[in-house]
Amino acid sequence: MPDAIPAATLIVFRETSFGPPEILMVERARAMAFAAGALVFPGGRIDPGDVALAAAIAPERHDAAARIAAIRETIEEAGIAIGLVPPPSPQAIATMRAALHAGQAFGDLLDAIGATLDLYALVVFARWLPAHAHARIFDTHFYLARLPADAPPATVDTTENVHLRWATASQVLTDADAGAATIIFPTRRNLERLAGFANFAAALADAGEHPVRTITPFVEAREGIDHLCIPDDLGYPITSEPFSAAVRG
Repeated sequence: MPDAIPAATLIVFRETSFGPPEILMVERARAMAFAAGALVFPGGRIDPGDVALAAAIAPERHDAAARIAAIRETIEEAGIAIGLVPPPSPQAIATMRAALHAGQAFGDLLDAIGATLDLYALVVFARWLPAHAHARIFDTHFYLARLPADAPPATVDTTENVHLRWATASQVLTDADAGAATIIFPTRRNLERLAGFANFAAALADAGEHPVRTITPFVEAREGIDHLCIPDDLGYPITSEPFSAAVRG
């Protein structure tokens, strides 16, 4: 089995006045090696720069690098800056985003605009570490965050991702069941959990009730059919799916 790649992802909530909150999803380019063409939450691997910045600003937090990666990747992939103090202007976000794509260090860019990171703007939600023979396995930290009130419109990066959308968790699941969208097994399970929350506060309460334990899906025969399963005590309403139907990236 290949070594796991440390990664982080951010589930961004946009409250609405007419129903459940919407979640930011990005569609992966079909040329990507992992989750090609799938809808996912913004995120990606934890870079050495994230580790160095974490050691400098929050050495006491074991997951600081993951939180920094989730913030950075959301800027890169969607143009949304969460956890920056003071909140940067839309132009500053656009400039930072272009510089990140060009390979400039996140810490240097924060210094340039006089911003610091509020890592507590992210709330830990889950951690997934699949075990399969695929070429890439990600050890992914999942975080929750609310969209800032003054955030600019989210825009796709047109590199790793080709489309983005705001939709309720239930709508994404409906689209996937209709064949209009592709979602991999961890995304589906997390969307099913998210679909039960009437608002961001409910999501925070649920996260507080279920301490994070790393989830490694496993195969188990149920009524003669192999299922891909997860533990049943971590807050997920659906904990198995026929193996033949599971999309694994």
